[in-house]
Amino acid sequence: MQSSPIRTAIIAIVAILGVLFAVPSFLPDNVRDAWPSFLPKQTVVLGLDLQGGSHLLLQVNESGIVTERLQTLRRDVRNTLANQNGIGNLISTDEATRTLTIELTDPTQLDAARTAIQALQNTISNSMLAVGGVNELAFGDTTDGKLTVTLTEEGVTERTSALVAQSIEVIRKRVDELGTTEPSIQRQGTNRVLVQVPGFGDSQRLKDIISRTARLTFHMVYPGMTATQAEAQGLPAGTMILPSNDGGSELLYEDIALGGESLVDAQPSYDQQRAMPVVSFKFDTRGAITFADITGKNVGKRFAIVLDNQVITAPVIQQPITGGSGQISGSFTTATANDLAVLLRAGALPASLDVVEERTVDASLGADSIQHGLTAGVIAAVLVVAFMVAAYGLWGVFANVSLILNIVLIFAALSMLGATLTLPGIAGIVLTIGMAVDANVLIYERMREEQRAGKSPIQAINAGFERAWGTIVDSHLTQLIAAIVLYFMGSGPVQGFAVTLALGILTSLFTSYTVTSYQVQTWYRRVRPKTLKIQHFRFVPDGTNIPFMKISRYVIAFSIIASVASIGSAYFKGFNLGIDFVGGTAIVIQHDGGPADVGQVREVLDGLNLGEVQVQGFGTPEDVLVRVQAQEGGQDADQVAVRSITEALAGDNYTVRSTEAVSGTVSSELAWKGTIAVIIALAAILIYIWFRFEWQFALAAVTTTTHDIIMTIGLFSITGLEFNLTSIAAVLTLVGLSLNETVVVSDRIRENLRKHRKMPLPELIDLSINQTIVRTTITQFTVFLALIPLVIWGGEVIRSFTIAMTFGCLVGMYSSIIVNGPILINFGLKQKVEDDKPVAKAADGASV
Repeated sequence: MQSSPIRTAIIAIVAILGVLFAVPSFLPDNVRDAWPSFLPKQTVVLGLDLQGGSHLLLQVNESGIVTERLQTLRRDVRNTLANQNGIGNLISTDEATRTLTIELTDPTQLDAARTAIQALQNTISNSMLAVGGVNELAFGDTTDGKLTVTLTEEGVTERTSALVAQSIEVIRKRVDELGTTEPSIQRQGTNRVLVQVPGFGDSQRLKDIISRTARLTFHMVYPGMTATQAEAQGLPAGTMILPSNDGGSELLYEDIALGGESLVDAQPSYDQQRAMPVVSFKFDTRGAITFADITGKNVGKRFAIVLDNQVITAPVIQQPITGGSGQISGSFTTATANDLAVLLRAGALPASLDVVEERTVDASLGADSIQHGLTAGVIAAVLVVAFMVAAYGLWGVFANVSLILNIVLIFAALSMLGATLTLPGIAGIVLTIGMAVDANVLIYERMREEQRAGKSPIQAINAGFERAWGTIVDSHLTQLIAAIVLYFMGSGPVQGFAVTLALGILTSLFTSYTVTSYQVQTWYRRVRPKTLKIQHFRFVPDGTNIPFMKISRYVIAFSIIASVASIGSAYFKGFNLGIDFVGGTAIVIQHDGGPADVGQVREVLDGLNLGEVQVQGFGTPEDVLVRVQAQEGGQDADQVAVRSITEALAGDNYTVRSTEAVSGTVSSELAWKGTIAVIIALAAILIYIWFRFEWQFALAAVTTTTHDIIMTIGLFSITGLEFNLTSIAAVLTLVGLSLNETVVVSDRIRENLRKHRKMPLPELIDLSINQTIVRTTITQFTVFLALIPLVIWGGEVIRSFTIAMTFGCLVGMYSSIIVNGPILINFGLKQKVEDDKPVAKAADGASV
């Protein structure tokens, strides 16, 4: 309670900076533009679920890389051997083993051929682990005298990693060409790229532009033989058959006469003579010379323009083209010609990219989410503030000032870090509102205890802050561990929730202790009260002596039965798994002419033959959620299904508000990562509590928390609530909240073990629970006041998350009060009776 100018300055500086960094996020654009230049202008970045936009997770097609590399290697081997004294050969390709097998027409040239092809060895290095590079090729001989060249696993991995890095740059150019603002393009792992484009609602166009390889090549058409004849008679050496744009096929030379890398410009234009959109292109100097040379030597022959292994057009060269420019014609519309020009200007992707996860949110749905989040947040804040004033009077005002500053600092930190605020992130802030007062309640209840023990007001205030601090740190750090695990193991909106939760925990440590103590100190210096009148309202009266341990056997029996029922339901009934875990497509549609008819929608979709289709209401009467199983044929088939649904319902005034498609590969990964996240969180918290307490406390805390997790998971199974990625976030947050309560009770038990050394352990545990139950009930009630508005007004997107959190808080309070104590006894917690030995006496009778 000592006055400190430094502390006053720190609080003032943090508060001022917090306001300056938080305010721009709440100002209109025109006001923010007029904001003085020396003041912060950063704003909180809204996630796609709040402002609308498209999210794509792309994965490099490794099989395509292998196929293309084997084709290139096959040409290189053939040309190398042909140049080596004309060594004749027959080459076969096995993509399954990634191997070329070379049979020589003259076996006596085996050594010369082996030496020639070994010169094709290539080393690749794209990662820190590949020091000096890795060999891409492995050479060998078969028992019947043939040579083999195999692509190594390490080489394919390194090439894939290198191609991802190149792909990111090409994708960035393509997205920039669309004129979008603040796209996010990030690498994920060794073979994936995450693309998020806020405000761009046409996910199909975005996907076509981003994932299309757009590799443009020019090939001479093989003369004198059609593709059909070649298929019947056998392909001539060095040729290939590719499909054409008109539905037929063409026989082309394998060798690329000219590549698209020589293009310097491509623009959509219009051919007046044929009255059709075309794409005009222009080569660089080197490409122009090559183009002129090719067209000059092959007048009268056909020249194919190939885009992504499909012949767009194959005209006859009428005369040499020396200007270095030309045009691509086909069945283009104005829009597709413009998109192709965008692709060609940005350059070809070095590898094919498959869409393994796709999420699209309409801007109107994002605005609704913001409205839901703000409504829930404001109502929760008003309820918590009002309750704190009702329960603690002036002291509640102190807590509310700290709480308001806490929220300001969260938004300021989000702005400074450039973090993304998602709808679950808003839920994290609202949850922080409920948890932030917990530290103040701990401090205030400690003050009341110290005053009842006979201490003066100033002693009670000092003791309240000092003795509650350790418990506050322990309870906050256990929640922080869960938030950190969520961030590193989660993705997208779940990470947004973890960020806001972690920031709220850190800012709460500052505001609830430093800011509150400053207010109390200032008040005390002015008023100098003779007694502290802290609490005005409580759920449980002081001095309770409820014998919790006497009913423990019945409680444990009930918990065992409930846990077995939860596990049994999970095993036999299973879960209503979201597409995060099973794959497929979820589409939210809205009826423009009033309440939607779920039965009619189901009837319309049953005729589309899309497999299992689920149709259910989604929040408002106008919204419907359609879930479609993953289609055979991958993401392209899923997109066809989405278009079929959209077209089938368009005539009935239904519009798509959001789509979410997850492949089976990603869904299994998410399920596995979610399980690992829970295990890691429990292990980390076990280690922390073991370090801070004794091992019995750590094992009891983890056992109690596991009990709460089982009960909450049972809720999902028994009620049929959708279990998705945000449900994992709910379970992990529950881990932190449950341990928060357990740590508070355990801390009081540990304190009483030192104070009451001869008290029987069951009585001591009863005493500790009764001493903390006032704080527990008040804290849990404030958390409920924050969660209930989320359940009612938070929107359907996070409904299962908020219901699970509310149920988990009830279970957490129950287990911390009643279940944790008996577990401690069963784990062998004992008083340290050896510390009660009589003190030794000196010779003169004085104690030492």
